[in-house]
Amino acid sequence: MEHHEKAGCLFPKIGMRNVKTALAAALCALVYYFLDRNPTFACIGAIFGMGSSFMQSRLHGGNRFFGTMVGGFIGMGLFPDGSNAWVLIPLTFVGVIILILLCQRIWVGGVQPGGVVLCILLFNTPTDTYITYAMNRILDTGIGVLAAIFVNGMLPGGFTFSFMHRLYQRLGIRDDVEDEFMAKPAV
Repeated sequence: MEHHEKAGCLFPKIGMRNVKTALAAALCALVYYFLDRNPTFACIGAIFGMGSSFMQSRLHGGNRFFGTMVGGFIGMGLFPDGSNAWVLIPLTFVGVIILILLCQRIWVGGVQPGGVVLCILLFNTPTDTYITYAMNRILDTGIGVLAAIFVNGMLPGGFTFSFMHRLYQRLGIRDDVEDEFMAKPAV
């Protein structure tokens, strides 16, 4: 980790990924402010969804989103009627097995975030709000992940130059990106 020395103290370098992560989370908070909605899970989705490149953002964001979705749907399907707390033990066992099996088919990295949502639904969500909680959590996480991917793509680094080049090509606009950054090396 790079550090900058200032007044005898060492401070970590604040790089572009730090700025992009903070911007994506702040963008979610701003949008949710105008929607009069709690931005917590959208901001968390944006923070978890930011990667050092587009592919890393896709991977981290996919882990978060698909895990949340799978865990949320399993939790809704297994949610007990609330009459017996002991029933949660076998439901947790069955739910985690189903979660792992589904994530192996849908998105392997989704097990951990899916397990978090599953456990929150089973152990910490009132019976009258578990469906709205799960659906809102899935929606908010998806919005946060999309914000991270958007910010990562629109600011320098990541996949910005190749994205803009493809956009210009589709729009039929000549660009300097091709000439300067996309030129193939001579063999």
